[in-house]
Amino acid sequence: MFNLFGSRTKNYQDISAEAFKKGMSSPNAVLIDVRSPGEFSADKIKGARNIDLFSPSFQQQVANLPKDKEYYLYCRSGNRSGQACSVMANMGFEKLYNLEGGIISWPY
Repeated sequence: MFNLFGSRTKNYQDISAEAFKKGMSSPNAVLIDVRSPGEFSADKIKGARNIDLFSPSFQQQVANLPKDKEYYLYCRSGNRSGQACSVMANMGFEKLYNLEGGIISWPY
């Protein structure tokens, strides 16, 4: 109907830590940490690659990724990775999963 508040349909899924852990074991999964390099070096999920959302080259780095993979993104709390998922969706990526609650909710 009318879009009075400018909100759009989310084009990615927020998923629990359990679903995230299960999904990232898929052979097509790519795990991306969108925090700063400093945050990434302090603590990360094993197998993650760091692409800082606030880096001037974020979109350029993402543009080089294959669109047929499944992308599992996380940050500290889930906010930046949600933003990164939206950016990637607007670039044509379809299989995007955001860790609900970020790494602070990661019990593994």
